[in-house]
Amino acid sequence: MNRRAFVASPFFIALLSCRGAVHEPPPVRVVRLVDLFPSAVVEGGTAAPSAIAPTEWRFDAGGDLGWRAGVGVTGLQVREGRLAGTTTTDFPIIHVERTSGLDEPGVLHSVEVRARVSKGGNLALIVAGDRDLDLGASIRRGRQFGWPFTTPVVPGDDFQTYTITHADSRIPSFSASATRRILIRPVDQADAEFEIESVRLVFRKEHLQSIPSGVSWQGFGDIYRETIVTRSPESARFDVELPSRPWLDLAVGTVEEGPVTFRVEVEQGGERKRLLQKTVTTAHRWEPAAVELGEFASRRVTVSLSVSAQTAGALGFWGAAAVRDRARPSQATGTGPPRGVILFLADTLRRDHLKEYGYHRVTAPHLSRLISQGTLFQDNQSQATWTKVSASSVLTSLYPTTHGVRTTTDRLPASATTLAEIYRQAGYATLSFSSTPWTGKGSNLHQGFEELHERSSLSLPDGLSPSKTGRAHLDRLLPWLEAHRDQPFFIFFHAMDPHSPFEPYAPYDRTWAGPETKEAHERETARVLPFIKSEFMKQQKLPFREELEAAGLDADRFVEREHDWYDGSIRALDSELGRLLEAVEQMGLSEQTLIAFVADHGEEFLEHGRHWHGNTVYGEMTNVPLVLWAPGRVPSGTLVAETVQSIDLMPTLLELSGLESPGAAQGRSLVPLLTGDREHFRSRPAFSERFRSGEDRSSANSIAVVAEGFKLIHNLDLPEGQPNFPEWELYDHQKDPLNLVNIAAEHPEVVERLSRILEDWYKFAQAAKLPSDEGVIETLNPEELERLRSLGYVK
Repeated sequence: MNRRAFVASPFFIALLSCRGAVHEPPPVRVVRLVDLFPSAVVEGGTAAPSAIAPTEWRFDAGGDLGWRAGVGVTGLQVREGRLAGTTTTDFPIIHVERTSGLDEPGVLHSVEVRARVSKGGNLALIVAGDRDLDLGASIRRGRQFGWPFTTPVVPGDDFQTYTITHADSRIPSFSASATRRILIRPVDQADAEFEIESVRLVFRKEHLQSIPSGVSWQGFGDIYRETIVTRSPESARFDVELPSRPWLDLAVGTVEEGPVTFRVEVEQGGERKRLLQKTVTTAHRWEPAAVELGEFASRRVTVSLSVSAQTAGALGFWGAAAVRDRARPSQATGTGPPRGVILFLADTLRRDHLKEYGYHRVTAPHLSRLISQGTLFQDNQSQATWTKVSASSVLTSLYPTTHGVRTTTDRLPASATTLAEIYRQAGYATLSFSSTPWTGKGSNLHQGFEELHERSSLSLPDGLSPSKTGRAHLDRLLPWLEAHRDQPFFIFFHAMDPHSPFEPYAPYDRTWAGPETKEAHERETARVLPFIKSEFMKQQKLPFREELEAAGLDADRFVEREHDWYDGSIRALDSELGRLLEAVEQMGLSEQTLIAFVADHGEEFLEHGRHWHGNTVYGEMTNVPLVLWAPGRVPSGTLVAETVQSIDLMPTLLELSGLESPGAAQGRSLVPLLTGDREHFRSRPAFSERFRSGEDRSSANSIAVVAEGFKLIHNLDLPEGQPNFPEWELYDHQKDPLNLVNIAAEHPEVVERLSRILEDWYKFAQAAKLPSDEGVIETLNPEELERLRSLGYVK
């Protein structure tokens, strides 16, 4: 999609102009039926079955219907058919408990609220299951992270209908049983009057029955696919020119409790043949249904998808239906673009805990092998210090200020062009494994993927931390890779294992930690918990240094035990990387696969007095590993000393794949560093940024630049209660990679020089800021807008 043009200074034009030569991409034959649906012939349609009884509260019949004032609301009562009240705080809550319909199947699609407010900016709500109602905890979470259902309001005398969809992938899809309690924050301002005419919960089946058959983004068990949704007894017919070794890549599913039969038929020369008949009797799960089309190879045919059931209008889901070609392009081993590209994103992995970056332990032997056979970038800088922001930069090659994802509630605008979109357009099968809510659909990072596995789709063994996802995701990846080994593919594999809680699963929990570690650590954690001031950090069980000392504990010994577990988690993740490399070799893909290994950010272990990440732009956060591996295409055993950035990864992968980078990409290809073509590569500054989320004011908003052997940090908005917090910080980047000794006072001329670079960059990043989805919507025709909405790219 087109973006708003921006004007950059000559300095930055020069910095962004380094591009390597682009080779011809491999010929790819793929026909996605979701893309053909606008021209498909849909026959045999029937009216949707009778409407499902809605879950709705209307107050025009009198009575409060069980709604109660929680906190911050006074005078709640039904007046003239409306639930009315006045807010006394900026976080008022009213709530109700459902008592029926909890055992019905289905997931919550949206909530409709018809209301009027006198003033304020947003209406929000959250639903909950059987857990005890804790309004205080709900408010704390809301202030820090926002609530999953939120919409702007229009203050005034007129009633408005607000339709709010669930746009927060930190929380899995809400089933009917998980909607026992509904909490509404009618407005976000004190002394506001509100009146509510009705509240309605719309479950997915009800929503789909209200719209025509077509393309949408659908999930079962939080595994999502580009989907064609049809109703029995409809038949959707597609004219398709088949490749030389065709097969139909497909999964099917339904929301119906009764049996639904899916049929795939091919018509050619007046004859029709049925190639698939599959009856599904278990709702709310995907079932694979690949279809061989070899007997119709290289012909133009009509492919028909039909659904039948006992009830007219029953819904059938055709997941990521695509005709692919098993024929491999002829090319010599190790020449031309790779067939497959795997972007392996390791969460919370500091580079100084890897042997190649000087660590005393061998934490990642399989990664060491990858490095010995590939290229290691010794000084890669992440553009952000927590996952949601960093992953958005990696997948778009844009700085956070430009792509606009800074806080927990931000979504990547649909105007962004993602790495997955470019590979998808080139015909690659695209697959994403998200190990944290920040890298999935809630952030709009599903954009361009045919299939997405959210973290919430995993069923991990009892007692296993939800942060240890590498093994479970790889168990799903390997059979997919076997099925798609002949196709060009792009895989985004996000593994969270090094993330806290740091304790790994067996046997890695004893790799460096002793048998007494767990008991000692739990004992000391219990001792320090009363001293932890931040409610969030108390939940994470991660104290600050001063809190450990206040509890009378040895902070350094506390961290040593964390390091033992953290390193064990790195080793656990490395074992899964080893399994991936083994599978690639056994499938004969070693000479045809490009693997990029990078971390999203690091982790602080009290270097600056804190735990966690996302707090600062210091070196423990921004210094992350970057490795490229592609036998025959990427030189082996190569070390690159130049400072590079994680946003450089997208242009590099695309150039190696023979594909063009989008014109707005702010990274640049590192291919000249791989080929030794220094004439077409010039070192440039690297930038990082960090902005606060929620209402926290205990830390600074900061931007940083690495250039000329120094790192300069500009703290734009100083934290509250810390009058001596410096506005400018300067560090020797090579000698002080963790930024422990501020030398700004000794080098004012360096601060002045780098501050101008930082100021120019920040203006450049702001000028290039992507338009919001609201701005994009205004420029689209109805067909374009409907497609973006159907795939969940805009709300």
